[in-house]
Amino acid sequence: MIKLLLKISLCFLFINCATIREKEYVFKSKNHKKAYIKSYNKSLKLWNVPYQEEDISTSFGKAHIIITGPNKGTPLVLLHGMDATSTMWFPNIEALSKKHRVYAIDFINEAGKSKPFEKSLSKDEIIKWYNEIFDHYKLERITLIGASKGGWIATLLAIQKDEKIEKIVLLSPAQTFKGIDQVGKSSSALFLKFFPSRKKLNKTLNAFSFYPKKINATYKEQLYLSYKHTKSNSSFLQLQPFSNEDLKKIAIPVLLLIGDNDVINSENSLKNAEENLSNCKAEIVKNAGHFLSIDQAEKVNDAIVNFIE
Repeated sequence: MIKLLLKISLCFLFINCATIREKEYVFKSKNHKKAYIKSYNKSLKLWNVPYQEEDISTSFGKAHIIITGPNKGTPLVLLHGMDATSTMWFPNIEALSKKHRVYAIDFINEAGKSKPFEKSLSKDEIIKWYNEIFDHYKLERITLIGASKGGWIATLLAIQKDEKIEKIVLLSPAQTFKGIDQVGKSSSALFLKFFPSRKKLNKTLNAFSFYPKKINATYKEQLYLSYKHTKSNSSFLQLQPFSNEDLKKIAIPVLLLIGDNDVINSENSLKNAEENLSNCKAEIVKNAGHFLSIDQAEKVNDAIVNFIE
């Protein structure tokens, strides 16, 4: 009888643990998630290259990776901006994947196809999560390309003593070298995050993009649903500028691109980067806002390809 009760108790414990791990931490409901994923898939069709989607298990949940490019190409890892997901790379993916094996990773605690076990990850857990993905694919000589929050994450990873990362490209990295430059204009994104509406989305796009009317309508809809269908998440508070001491730890080559109309960064960001990074090439991209990989896709693509090749 005792053995039977023990088996029953263990069975219930297993079921409860499984239920906890199946809990939805990102989306408001299963229907919200379903609607969002449908929009995500529509945006992914904007990628005009062959690709494959893969889900791998990690210590912190399921990681979703989109892979394209030649099998033997040197690896490029793409880290998207906050709530933008890997679909944001549609204006860049053809140029980046021509000679390189590209791995675009959906961040685990935001809208996308990755699925977390927890509400948020600490800095150390973020580092461990990405390294588990790198180890799964046996990646070496990696070039990290990070946009906005993805640039902050790329910098965080590059600070660590890890020989896997060979170069990093930072596209208007958020809160990396200094605080937000134009707090008033950029605050529209904060209101959109907590009180989503199409009016607030348009206001945010007008502030963050130099050519907001040129943003693809399919992707724009996905971006809106990422705010409408997900739970409020304060993980962005984790983004704090790195100390000069930490930045000086980065010895690998760095390409830093910032739009001349960026509300997050300014020339002071470039100055700080050049003063503290021993091997940094920093440039201002004209007629571009914070979304410079969309505003000036061709210029950004050329600059990245020239840097990594």
